[in-house]
Amino acid sequence: MNTDAHNGIDYSMLQSRIGYMLRRAQMAYFDIFAEACAKEGITPGLFGILAIVYRNPGLTQTAVSSALDVDRSAMVAAIDKLEEMEVMERRKSQNDRRSYALYLTDKGKAFTDRLNRTVIERESDFEHFLNEDDREWLLKILDRIVQAKKGN
Repeated sequence: MNTDAHNGIDYSMLQSRIGYMLRRAQMAYFDIFAEACAKEGITPGLFGILAIVYRNPGLTQTAVSSALDVDRSAMVAAIDKLEEMEVMERRKSQNDRRSYALYLTDKGKAFTDRLNRTVIERESDFEHFLNEDDREWLLKILDRIVQAKKGN
């Protein structure tokens, strides 16, 4: 029996389910991530867009939404918000004149660097229970799960 010491509830059936435990772990990490993003006045979703465009300048909105596995229709409002913040800009795509390519402004690059450092600091404060080998192992396992889903 796997009982929570705080409330005396038996969680054994749930704690043996990978999906349930991944969701609980995701919620714990996401809270840290969202808090770090909020500190910089941004949402985790917008951070994802910034991170992809930071490392892949010139991608179209469609390519970014596909990379992040988010609905294309949500991208327009998100990119509008990032443009309002003056951290991203749309430029006519050189490959497809009907599309826009996305680029970070200089302000956007500095903002993304600062935001990434904030997220790293908050995650490291939280990860006191993991050593570096554990962390790398966990990241590899999570990536395998993501890749397996893409294969279905």
